[in-house]
Amino acid sequence: MQYSRITFIELYKIFRNPRTYIAFSVVALVVGLIQLGFYTDGETYLEFGLRSLTDTFDLHGKILNGYLMAYIILQTLLVNLPLLVSLVAGDMISGEASIGTLRLILTKPISRNVLIMAKFTAAGIYTLVLLLWMAFWSLGISVLIFGADDMLILKSDMITQILSSDVLWRYVAAFGFAIIAMLTVASLSFFLSVFAENSIGPIMASMSIIIVFTIINTLDLPIFNQIKPYLFTSHMLGWKGFFDIRVDANNEQIKGSIENLPGVLSSAAVLIVHIIGFLWASIWVFKRKDILS
Repeated sequence: MQYSRITFIELYKIFRNPRTYIAFSVVALVVGLIQLGFYTDGETYLEFGLRSLTDTFDLHGKILNGYLMAYIILQTLLVNLPLLVSLVAGDMISGEASIGTLRLILTKPISRNVLIMAKFTAAGIYTLVLLLWMAFWSLGISVLIFGADDMLILKSDMITQILSSDVLWRYVAAFGFAIIAMLTVASLSFFLSVFAENSIGPIMASMSIIIVFTIINTLDLPIFNQIKPYLFTSHMLGWKGFFDIRVDANNEQIKGSIENLPGVLSSAAVLIVHIIGFLWASIWVFKRKDILS
């Protein structure tokens, strides 16, 4: 009962703060700009990009459709979404400390464990709502504007075409994976906020860690290759695996299949382990911390 009440209070604090809606505004603005750009010049852009392919194959259907647009938007936006998640998650503890209310809260008969769990739950719900908002704009509005058809994915070494009847569940799974990835970022920012007396520190530290880890992922060096599997940034793009399809002996797609399902599940497991680890560390540090502000 106490946990639920505190969670509700924390959610009220989050959505009462005008800064919270920066993230929702940015998502709507960026998605809208991408949709506008492709609505006006998308056909020309795709014709140029697919010129060599159309000279060889006869492609049917509406290539520029809502499913392809959602894939393009996800690739563009999920890279930058961690900053928007950190704006709130990095403020959950440090924000209270900066205005001097954290010590006041702890004078009440509230377990520190319950307080941490309630605050993290509120941050997680905010992250979930933000991802649902992005799904509404990137997938729902894109399908409304561009329609739905078979989905053509351009990759560096191949082109994959997914039947329209086999696409929607993949997006549901991809957004589910993205929620896990963003919760990992939220848990990191939340953990760092335990140490800080202001919100800027955890936000900047979270983004710095993500940038450093991302750079390590891009460097193909033996010393880094050994640690890449353990970095959460190595697994945050695992949602793309839901759009890789297995083929049979005749090189025909197997509807409803995922080419490397164990790899996708392994990436999700690594992210979940990070979430549990950051949350446990947050509780451990906060229970032993002297609250002076």
